[in-house]
Order: sequence, then C-alpha cells, then structure tokens
Amino acid sequence: MPRSRVSSSGLVITFDPASLEKQAEGLEGRMQQPDFWSDKAGAARVSSEYRRAKRRLERFRRMEAEVGDAGAMMEMAREDVAENGLEGAADFLSESWRSLNTTLSRLAQLEEERLFSGEYDDGDATMTIHPGAGGTESQDWAEMLLRMYLRWADRRGFKAEINEATAGDEAGLKSATVTFHGENAYGLLSAERGVHRLVRISPYDAAKRRHTSFAAVEVSPLVEDDVEFEIDEKDLKIDTYRASGAGGQHVNKTDSAVRITHVPTGLVVQCQNERSQLSNKNTAMKLLKGKLLELEERKRLEEMEKERGEVMEIAWGSQIRSYVLAPYQMVKDHRTSHEAGNAQGVLDGGIDEFIHEYLVLRAGKA
Repeated sequence: MPRSRVSSSGLVITFDPASLEKQAEGLEGRMQQPDFWSDKAGAARVSSEYRRAKRRLERFRRMEAEVGDAGAMMEMAREDVAENGLEGAADFLSESWRSLNTTLSRLAQLEEERLFSGEYDDGDATMTIHPGAGGTESQDWAEMLLRMYLRWADRRGFKAEINEATAGDEAGLKSATVTFHGENAYGLLSAERGVHRLVRISPYDAAKRRHTSFAAVEVSPLVEDDVEFEIDEKDLKIDTYRASGAGGQHVNKTDSAVRITHVPTGLVVQCQNERSQLSNKNTAMKLLKGKLLELEERKRLEEMEKERGEVMEIAWGSQIRSYVLAPYQMVKDHRTSHEAGNAQGVLDGGIDEFIHEYLVLRAGKA
C-alpha cells in the first residue's frame, strides 16, 4: 500500500512501491521492443525514467530492511536494559541509534528522488559562474561562489572538474565553468540557477565600507554523446587562446584552450583543462549542447507559464538568494524564504537545505 509522510515544507510525499514496481516493469517492456531505439530522444527519456524508478525501489527496499534491523536491535537493547541496566546496554543503544540515523538518511534520499522529474535530472551538470558589474568586488564574489560549490560537491561525494577559470584583473574570477559528476547532480544544481547577491564589508575598500556584489549562476545538463541534437557548424564561432586562469593544477596553461560562440543565441562556452585542442573542443561542444537543451526547456516553461497567466517564478537572471556578512550574518533564499544564520557555514558548502526547500516548493507547484 502507499506510504506517506509530510516534508518540512508541508508537501505530502507518497510512496507506492507496488505501483512503482509496475511502472518499472512497463518501462522495461518498452525497452525490450525491437524498434525501441528508432526514436533516440524518446528512448533516452524512457531509459532515464526506468533508471529513476529502479533506484527508488532499491532505496525503499534497503530502507525497509534497515528499519527491521533497527527495530530488532531496539528490542534487544530493551531486553538488555531489563537484565543488565542502562550501562550494560550502552553498546546496543549506540548501534541502534546509528542504524536509525542511517534509516533517516535513506528516507531523505528517497524523498529527494521524489522531487526529480526532468529528463536529465538524474545526470551530471555543468555550472558557469559570471560576476556582475562591480569589477574586483564581483569577481571576488564569483570565486567565493565557486569555492562554495566545490565544497558542496565534496560533501556530497561528487566529482567536480573545472573546465575553465579565467582570473580577474586584481582578484577573483571573470568566469568559471565546472562539471559536476554525481547522482542527480543536474536535478540538485538546477535549484541554484539565478543571481546570487553578497553584502559585506569590502576587503578591497580602504574606508571599510559595505558593498553589494552580484554573480550569475547558470546550470545545464551534461549531455551524453548518444543524445541527438543537431548544431549547424555555420552557427559557430570557434576561437583558440592560451589558458591563464585561477584554476591551479586543474588548468592546463597552453594555447590549446577553446572558446565556442553559438552566434544565433549568443551562448558562449569555454574549455581549457584538457591537454589537446581537440579534446577541449569536444568537451566545449558537449557543454554547448547542454546549454542549448536547457535554453529550449526554459523557453518551454516560459510558454507554459504564459498560458497559465502566471509570472515565471524561475526567471532567468532573477535574484534568488542573498548572503549578508555585515552588519549581521544571514543567508536568505528569496523564493522559499528559507534562512540560515550561519552564513560562513553556507559559504563552506552547506547549501543542501536551501536546495531541498526550493525543490519541494517546485514539486508542489508542478
């Protein structure tokens, strides 16, 4: 029977393993049809749905087993307390708590899976960070954001690969592009798309005045080579240059760096971390394909919002979050109103609560 719980934001999460198992079987049947791959785009969607359904089922079964184990250990601990007192049952109680915490972690993962429905949500992601107007201040803020996302990736166990990082004139970054490899990377990081605002006492101002800086975060799916998406070579402007950025050991400082501009849309991608110009070009083309797919999806969502007579809540370039370091410390998400007083903890990668609250809000509006 369906299992339900209420999330921290009030969204009812219902899990029906029997229905999900039936759905997975139906998808598997479709994948076994002889003409399944004749429509590659449709096949990719079905394969993605099947992987997501199987993963959710596996997590649920694992969680069921862990709940049973935790219950058994609690019963053993209760009996041990009755026989030997509280001190004698300390080991059982400690192990029971560890088991319970593992179960709660699995439950959070299961709820997280419920929040993803996009075709590419379960795959890898590419993020590009651009500073806003303001010179060194905004460029330094862009580098702070890059550090925040790299630390977040490390906490999640994701692999983060810096594709390009262009140093600022005095400090910080003029731009940075990072690829995140991990389960649901795109689904999670899509919550970070938009403009991020920083308020602080500037370390670059001799008068120690308070400054406001902005940086834009773009997020696109990293699309595999088997996804068909035609790009006319005549629409591309390809430049090569010598890489010289703030990427440290991640950036290969040679003249093999590649910048590709998609002229009709104005989209620009860069890659400089590979050792050969050809490898950088191939990676840049994958980044461009993801950006173009994300652009098409964004246009589709905007049209749907217009039909509903609503204003797009995820407007491109909208200010989504403020990070205030002076005169007080607070980080606030303007979409969900979620706040955190430990601003430094957030900047050290503690953004999961903000991501989760936004994904729950988005799922509730779907």
